[in-house]
Amino acid sequence: MQIIQSLHTAILVTDLEKAEHFYGEVLGLVKIERQLKYAGVWYQIGDYQLHLIVTPEVVNQPKHEKWGRNPHIAFSVSDLDATKQQLLNYNFPIQASASGRPAIFTQDADGNVIELSQVI
Repeated sequence: MQIIQSLHTAILVTDLEKAEHFYGEVLGLVKIERQLKYAGVWYQIGDYQLHLIVTPEVVNQPKHEKWGRNPHIAFSVSDLDATKQQLLNYNFPIQASASGRPAIFTQDADGNVIELSQVI
């Protein structure tokens, strides 16, 4: 077997409106059409998709105090300082990467950890 590409990641969310606010408005991801019979939203990021699937309960709170040591999704951003400010403007928590590299971590309303790294 040879895996050649990651196609999508599915994240469980409990409140679709809050999730769409975070991923669509705060992070600025582009929503795409989907043809499934259950609640959720799909976002396109280059050749990759992020699938949000609604569920009654999510048990996703980070167990490790350093958020990067918990399950997470990582996205590349063009301007880390602007990204930090955007998250703070919307009152989302941020945590600097413990590695010292240009990256931060945040959490959506359900505790899903998101890494945002500036690739130089």
